[in-house]
Amino acid sequence: MKLIIGVIATILSCNLSVFAQEKQSKPNIIIIFTDDQGYQDVGVFGAPLIKTPNLDKMAFDGIKFTDFYAASSICSPSRAALLTGSYPPRVGVPTVFWPNLPGGLNNQELTIADMLKTKNYATSCIGKWHLGDEEEYLPTSQGFDEYYGIPFSNDMSVNPNSKVATNIVFREGMTIDSLREKKWRGKRVPLIKQDEVIEYPVDQTTLTKRYTEQAVDFIKKNKENPFFLYLAHSMPHAPLHASLNFKGKSKGGIYGDAIEEIDWSVGQILQTLESLGLDKNTLVVFTSDNGPWKTNTGQGGSALPLRGHKFETLEGGMRVPMIAQWKGKIKSGVITDKIASTIDLLPTIAYLTDAEISDKPMDGKNIWPLLSGNEKAKSPYDKEGFYYYKETTLQAVRRGNWKLRITEDCVALYNLKEDISESNNVAAANPKIVKKLQKMITEFDVDLKKNQHQYN
Repeated sequence: MKLIIGVIATILSCNLSVFAQEKQSKPNIIIIFTDDQGYQDVGVFGAPLIKTPNLDKMAFDGIKFTDFYAASSICSPSRAALLTGSYPPRVGVPTVFWPNLPGGLNNQELTIADMLKTKNYATSCIGKWHLGDEEEYLPTSQGFDEYYGIPFSNDMSVNPNSKVATNIVFREGMTIDSLREKKWRGKRVPLIKQDEVIEYPVDQTTLTKRYTEQAVDFIKKNKENPFFLYLAHSMPHAPLHASLNFKGKSKGGIYGDAIEEIDWSVGQILQTLESLGLDKNTLVVFTSDNGPWKTNTGQGGSALPLRGHKFETLEGGMRVPMIAQWKGKIKSGVITDKIASTIDLLPTIAYLTDAEISDKPMDGKNIWPLLSGNEKAKSPYDKEGFYYYKETTLQAVRRGNWKLRITEDCVALYNLKEDISESNNVAAANPKIVKKLQKMITEFDVDLKKNQHQYN
């Protein structure tokens, strides 16, 4: 009898071990997405006044992409692209959503969260959403188990038709009546938990701190389960804020304060992963939604040595800092100039988790060979081209080192390897290259608009 019991115990032990290994084989995914952070505004990207020791260490322990792109130079389209793996016009989000106006990312779109739910991942969205404020568009309708954050940019207002929690905290003299008014109250945004407003207006000085606390709690709560955390910081979008521990501390002014608090937040998350023994099974990606504001008020960052800013298809509007870490899977200390984009995250995560993607047309590519630090890996955009949309207008394409940008008043060709600042238009000297890239722009735009996603 003892022998039989022993055999059964051994079998059960083996099965539990296999189950644990299977669980461990599913990597956790964390995407940290900042708002309007300039290309230069990280230490390892050349920030002269802003200190980011945690991000710098993350780059030392992982990989830094010097030629990484958001898929738009404005908020909502960029976020839709990251979550769906497609250029914004393909998924019906070419421009920015506003409070109390119809529309949002269609919840029939497959998001990273939707995809990972099919693999039994716990999913959480913390921070800025900006993909629709009605219930059908909120994160809890887009594959996320949890949502805690603001529904728009932090200079916007509240939807007067929002659901309100019974224990809502009102600040700055606001009441339920003033929340329900249709009057525009700029820079007074609500804090939402799940689908209810829990604070109005939110205390923006504590947002980064509270987002971080929520993120750490989510990781700890799901340390035994595979999880996906999408942490979309509200900063450094203007108006800028930082908590008391960081305000006035950076040599980079209030903008630097906001970035340095975000760097602290990254450190808290990485420390939590390490303390729980999850750092060797977690992919962490840090990047920004687009370039910085063009402003001289101290509220904007720096895209140097790039030219251009937010709202533009110049490099400064769409090329963003990107750092990724996965201990033991991504080679440490790698710097790559291979072209990649936020639209590549969904198909790459699908590959890593063995999850199925949509059968609808998708623009992103699996870039795991690049991300893992394989020096021989090539960018898919060296042949196919990376495209720069401004709302519904396709203005530019980059193929290898060449970038062609066509606006109403100019046809400009740049060799970005030799001219990162787009200061020398060499179109006249390279008519064949111009013609080839013009053809690519025309053909791709026609194809995309012919194959935009349709919904029931």
